[in-house]
Amino acid sequence: MIEVKNISKWFDGVQVLHDITAVFETGKTNLIIGQSGSGKTVLLKCLVGLLRPEEGEIYYDGRCLNTMNSEQRKQLRMDIGMLFQGSALFDNETVLGNVMFPLKMFSPLSTDEQLERAHFCIDRVGLKNADAKYPSEISGGMQKRVAIARAIALNPKYLFCDEPNSGLDPRTSILIDDLLSDITHEYGITTVINTHDMNSVLGIGEHIIFINKGYCDWTGNDKTIYESESKSLNDFVFASNLFREVKSYMERNANRQ
Repeated sequence: MIEVKNISKWFDGVQVLHDITAVFETGKTNLIIGQSGSGKTVLLKCLVGLLRPEEGEIYYDGRCLNTMNSEQRKQLRMDIGMLFQGSALFDNETVLGNVMFPLKMFSPLSTDEQLERAHFCIDRVGLKNADAKYPSEISGGMQKRVAIARAIALNPKYLFCDEPNSGLDPRTSILIDDLLSDITHEYGITTVINTHDMNSVLGIGEHIIFINKGYCDWTGNDKTIYESESKSLNDFVFASNLFREVKSYMERNANRQ
């Protein structure tokens, strides 16, 4: 579990996060949602230690990130997996080489054990026959799966995903969502996903935090999001006619019961 207590962040005198308090639950897909410029990416960077908040505290299973020394932070990074928005694969490395990279850098395993782990992760994301291919030889969805395999190579306790469905078609996005959800539950990971994809919100949003203009405006899940009385959240969720129609349909059915 990751706990955020009263986080505030400024850039050049402008406050971009305002006193945010939130909990990201273990074994669940925790989604940070909000419009572009809302502050959700800044919050994600604070969570992983890429940015230091001016106020507030962040706890990883009771361990305060703010007070960790360099050695403790290094150890924490061993427990963190990252899935970047653009996959961030090495073009000159094969699928196997990309997944092996963190193992070579940080794992105490022998070379044979590292290879076994890498092959396991590649198989787990459904790319068993793609070991020798380069990123340019596979689709965007496959590249994203390679990035997921690399992110879980060190068997992380915490998995952070920045816009994992960016640039993917709807069907592939669902496959990626399902894969992230399956891995989260299978390994009991605390998964934090930064997204504005409403399909992800409605599909795997077990715990959702809505950031609006730097404030934590609402928390809930994919079931309670329709019941929110937050105007800013409703404007975000029901931005398309389709979602407006879904809400109207649900309200009509509720009135009939």
